[in-house]
Amino acid sequence: MQTPFEIENSAGAAERRAAAVQRSREQTGVDEALIDRVVEAFYARVRTDALIGPIFADRVEDWGPHLSQMKRFWSSVVLSSGVYQGRPMPKHLPLPIDARHFDRWLALFQDTVSDLCPPQAAAALMERARRIAESLELGVANANGVLLGPGERYRAPPPPWTGA
Repeated sequence: MQTPFEIENSAGAAERRAAAVQRSREQTGVDEALIDRVVEAFYARVRTDALIGPIFADRVEDWGPHLSQMKRFWSSVVLSSGVYQGRPMPKHLPLPIDARHFDRWLALFQDTVSDLCPPQAAAALMERARRIAESLELGVANANGVLLGPGERYRAPPPPWTGA
């Protein structure tokens, strides 16, 4: 007799995952090919952006692996594919970023999905992007000793004046 706490065989889990991914594709209008186009176009914009481009340039030496990882991330976030196993929060905590950077990231992402996606897919991607930005901003603020209240945004303190 199987109890509610037993783990079923992996074939059953794989079938459920595949069905969930297919449902997500149908509900959102997003598939792996669209994710590929969005990630490539978005990061092309990021690399040339005056505000957030330098932050990426200081940390990403080889864009190929980074883009592959971002495609897995978005597949997992939007399609529930489970192909991304990373932890984005620790990577963002030490970055010199605040609300301005998250707003710019969202604006570039909005421009990208508006240009490349059908409305339903753009809405699904933007919904997740907003949640991700909010979560990361809260984490960055907390890592910098700032506890944000509802509706508050994180503004990094200016660097100390050195008189130089």
